[in-house]
Amino acid sequence: MAFEEFGSLVSGICAHASLVPGRPILWTIIANPQAGGFTIKSRWKKHHTHLSECVQRAIKKPLNDKSGPSQTALYEGGKSGLISTKARGHAREITDRVIKEASLAEDKGAAKPFYLIITAGGDGTSLEVLTGLYHAPPKVLENIAVLRLPMGTGNDGADGKDLGKALDLLIEPVTLSRQRTLKLSTKSGKGPFLAFNILSVGLDAFVTHMTNKLKGKMPGDSYKIWLDVAALFYDVLYKVDYMDCRVFNEKGDELKAFREKLLLLAVGESGHRTYGSNKLILPDERNVCAIKQTSVFRKIALKELFDTGTHIVEKEAMLWNAMAVEFSALHPILAQMDGETVLLDKNDFPARIELTEPMIPFLKRTGWELGTVN
Repeated sequence: MAFEEFGSLVSGICAHASLVPGRPILWTIIANPQAGGFTIKSRWKKHHTHLSECVQRAIKKPLNDKSGPSQTALYEGGKSGLISTKARGHAREITDRVIKEASLAEDKGAAKPFYLIITAGGDGTSLEVLTGLYHAPPKVLENIAVLRLPMGTGNDGADGKDLGKALDLLIEPVTLSRQRTLKLSTKSGKGPFLAFNILSVGLDAFVTHMTNKLKGKMPGDSYKIWLDVAALFYDVLYKVDYMDCRVFNEKGDELKAFREKLLLLAVGESGHRTYGSNKLILPDERNVCAIKQTSVFRKIALKELFDTGTHIVEKEAMLWNAMAVEFSALHPILAQMDGETVLLDKNDFPARIELTEPMIPFLKRTGWELGTVN
């Protein structure tokens, strides 16, 4: 019942959205019915309140009677435009169909349809949709945008930390903007792997890997449980040894080269980003953070500091603004891309994490910079 009501309420808001003046909005809502925002009663109750309030605000605005669900959404989801994901990869398949529909849309000049894809799930749903958009033809990306609603357990890549703030983007004035993509490439040719929030290697990737592996089998916040385990036993479970790293600026100039034993290396699409359900790994404008290997007691102390972002003033932390980071090692290292993991071995090195040109179209609050407000 919650799932269907969600679709009805969101479509009611979309019907009054005016993202591109004079153009009809064709929306597709891609939702994971198993996401915590639907299945956990306390969360759904809070989300329902936000939805109801936003509907009341939206209906005060003019109805865009030429807007409605996309043909893809009508065919697969019904009149509200809500499509339920069935399995891993389904969100990407839906996105590809919307992209194809948009590429075939009749060009009626100023009245050409504008396609809006709304994700309602966690970071995994968002990652699949954004990967589809990354591979879309440039001309299609001129007539499409994504809105990421925080309906999952992990919502670090969402367009708002609560549902009300994210839905404001359908009601309040916005501009269309583009965000960069993080790309991990390897010497062996494995990949490339994409991320749209944070791409990292080391301890946090191990935590993500174990959380995914036992998702649904452990009660409560399993990410926090595995973070506690990693603080104590990561050195035993995974080798921590020297990494050779090079950091580059936008011009391709080398900013820093170093050799250190690193617990983790995290690169964000921008600064002011979180992962692991709001852990403040990048709390200021710098988008790269490396944490040096340290004692168990210091790991435990640092773990608590990630909640507030105050780890960045500690002696183990190194931070930069960078466009690319290259790293090598003689030991296997886990990498994570917005909650998906891959194991890199010595044949994959050197590996490179780099930011692409701005590509992914999203809705931006007027007067707001990406990554500064959530």
